[in-house]
Amino acid sequence: MRIIYFHQHFSTPKGATGIRSYEMARSLISHGHHVIMVCGSYGGGATGLSIPFTAGQRRGNVDGIDVIEFDLTYANSDGFIRRTLIFIKFAIFGIRLTITERYDILFATTTPLTAGIPGIFARWLRMKPFVFEVRDLWPELPKAMGVIKNPILLYATSCLEWLCYHSAHRLIGLSPGIVEGVVSRGIAPERILEVSNGCDLEIFSNKVKPWRPDGISEEDLLAVFAGTHGVANGLDALLDVALDLKLRGQKKIKLLLIGQGKIKPMLLERVKREELSNVLLLDPVEKEQLASLLAASDIGIQVLANIPAFYYGTSPNKFFDYIAAGLPVINNYPGWLSELVKENNCGLIVPPDDPKAFADALEWAVNNKSCLQQMGLRSRTLAETQFDRVKLADRWVGWVTGLRAGV
Repeated sequence: MRIIYFHQHFSTPKGATGIRSYEMARSLISHGHHVIMVCGSYGGGATGLSIPFTAGQRRGNVDGIDVIEFDLTYANSDGFIRRTLIFIKFAIFGIRLTITERYDILFATTTPLTAGIPGIFARWLRMKPFVFEVRDLWPELPKAMGVIKNPILLYATSCLEWLCYHSAHRLIGLSPGIVEGVVSRGIAPERILEVSNGCDLEIFSNKVKPWRPDGISEEDLLAVFAGTHGVANGLDALLDVALDLKLRGQKKIKLLLIGQGKIKPMLLERVKREELSNVLLLDPVEKEQLASLLAASDIGIQVLANIPAFYYGTSPNKFFDYIAAGLPVINNYPGWLSELVKENNCGLIVPPDDPKAFADALEWAVNNKSCLQQMGLRSRTLAETQFDRVKLADRWVGWVTGLRAGV
């Protein structure tokens, strides 16, 4: 069957962002389906298309996926108004496709929430099956973060959230908290399936050639954060840790922050101002380069701002990359990922907003590298047994295509 798949921030492995949609689309194709991927131009992504835009879009086949890319450039560093306008334009352009394209099922994934708007039109205008995937709870998360404060805007996004959920025939949530959040909006539990982010075990294998950036020796403990440098990530807390380590005279621990985002310039300025020589910030790299970098690292850093809505309501790509690479994880907030780390003894848990405890944990790690390596082996086992992307994708495909079959 033909599935039209809306993901505004779609990327192939050649990009420096999550590739869940790429892998899910490839899985659909392997099961005999045709996929039309609809996306925009994302700063950290790579759609695989290079031909010029014509009338605001370009189209081509990428690894078997029929990709339609709108000429809408988006970056995490964009201001709120620009991002909102890009989201709305993507939804409007998407509505046009729902009317003109031939398809059997429409699938849409957040973020942004507006990605669900074409699905609403497909459901009620063309009576097409609609499956909606929820990666973040809106407007709960932006409200908790203080990103959206206007009560009218919060009400509008809440109404859109309700309409997306209730228009969808089936839904997918990426974490336990997301599933619970969707159910709390009046959705029957049997209409939503939890399929978390997964681990790309083939990419993060022992076949890669490890590398470390200049200035980081083999003797250093290399702790890596690989993800968006945004407000939600709470990366200032890592610089607090670096400052604490500097004041202790600890020179064997290096913090590497790799990625892009709105607060990266502020982080760079602070590193320079406080002379934090134990911190290095790099631009994003494509997935295979990241796999090589993680292969040479000692521990993966999973941090978020201390906001309770994050505890069970997120499913960060970076966590699954860490465990796929066989890295132990240091996590600084409670929730389902923290519980996974603790249950599987595959990392270190530190309390939120406590740079001293975080620094203590890293000092323990630098003095107990053999224990750290054992934790890393357990991380890889967790990745293989519970989060193999191939197995999760098969489950995801069955849920999405089963709708058409009447399952």
